Amino acid sequence: MGCGALTLVAPRLLAASADAWAQVPEILKRIKPPAFPRRDFVITRFGAVGDGRTDCTESLRKAIDACNKAGGGRVVVPAGTFLTGAIHLKSNVNLHVTKGATLKFSQDPAKYLPLVFTRWEGMELMNYSPFIYAFEQVNIAVTGEGTLDGQADDAHWWPWKGNTNHGWRKGDPDQKKARRALEEMAERGTPVQERRFGEGSYLRPQFIQPYRSRNILIEGVTIKNSPMWEINPVLCTNVTVRGVKISSHGPNNDGCDPESCKDVLIKDCEFDTGDDCIAIKSGRNADGRRLGVPSENIVIQNCRMKDGHGGVTVGSEISGGVRNVFAEDCRLDSPNLETALRVKNNAMRGGLLENLYFRNIEVGRVSKAVITIDFNYEEGEKGRFTPVVRNFVVRDLRSGKSERALDVQGFQQAPIYNLNLKDCSFDNAAASSVIKHVQGVSLENVRVNGKVIEGDGAKAFSTQGQGN
Repeated sequence: MGCGALTLVAPRLLAASADAWAQVPEILKRIKPPAFPRRDFVITRFGAVGDGRTDCTESLRKAIDACNKAGGGRVVVPAGTFLTGAIHLKSNVNLHVTKGATLKFSQDPAKYLPLVFTRWEGMELMNYSPFIYAFEQVNIAVTGEGTLDGQADDAHWWPWKGNTNHGWRKGDPDQKKARRALEEMAERGTPVQERRFGEGSYLRPQFIQPYRSRNILIEGVTIKNSPMWEINPVLCTNVTVRGVKISSHGPNNDGCDPESCKDVLIKDCEFDTGDDCIAIKSGRNADGRRLGVPSENIVIQNCRMKDGHGGVTVGSEISGGVRNVFAEDCRLDSPNLETALRVKNNAMRGGLLENLYFRNIEVGRVSKAVITIDFNYEEGEKGRFTPVVRNFVVRDLRSGKSERALDVQGFQQAPIYNLNLKDCSFDNAAASSVIKHVQGVSLENVRVNGKVIEGDGAKAFSTQGQGN
């Protein structure tokens, strides 16, 4: 990490804004779920059969086309189990999966061809279609009390990661070669249309991905068994994810990943995942910088997190930056949840991450630190782009059990700026916190294992553990 990069992006020290939360009502005023005409297009009228065996892909396509041409409405999946391949939503279409209905997605990768313009781990490419996909559409939704079943398991999709704990065996194909090739193309600036993957590359598709779209609602559905990321809006504006239940424990099975999106509400959702529950992203390395679109104005309310890596996470594909994240009234609790509030960055990603606010956070139990800000993620200092995190503010957090209260590590030449905690308690922390290269630690009424932290915030915090 060169000093030149530091000179270009070194942040000015900002004081945490006492009235930052006053922005939230204004953000929420702009986030308005789309409305749809009162027209229903029931997929069985277009030939779909709910026996779980008949391929209904074409019937769904016809129903979506008819709904779109009529000016919009609901494409209704009635009770039953309907097998399908890729579903491509169009403007003014609400895919409504009724109670008692299951959309079961084919385990045959060929059902997600031809290739589409998509983003994979923060890099644009032509790849398999996400299971439910929309490109440059307006007013779209996936709603209802039904189930979306990706049918991914240790025999389908998940082995492509190359992990033996998810079905891969030595000699089996995996994603590693294609992932390296995509990274190299992104670094070289290869045009996206020439980054062609799909069959033979083993890059798993996302479950739901609206791309360059606006006015999006995903509400009420249960999502399970995804190949990788579940809900991944990319370069979208005005997104509402509400009342969704996610249970998917495969590799990279993030729950909801808004990526380079603006004005997003994630509310009343339940996450039980194999990776981060919520992960806010904005593109990886050169590709994230090429587009340069941050994620901003993200509001998270009343969500529940069970298993996962991080509960509310920023990164690691975050090169486009993020600003103005507000999470409140969330509960996180599982021995299989690693950390509650998590930031992942490094000197390959870079990016400006600022104004991250959390309040009324209830943490039952996590297996590692309650709060983690990590510049040493993956490549760590092996890069020339300075990661910046500033204004990380937590109010009214209560934690019942963890390895540590905090694990916050910047770089000596790129410290973390303005870590502010107020009215927080961390009980049953087994080990002392780790705090390195942080400028501006502000503590007010903060307790670790019942003891008030006073004096030099960073030093006092790092000596508080059950053994002290």
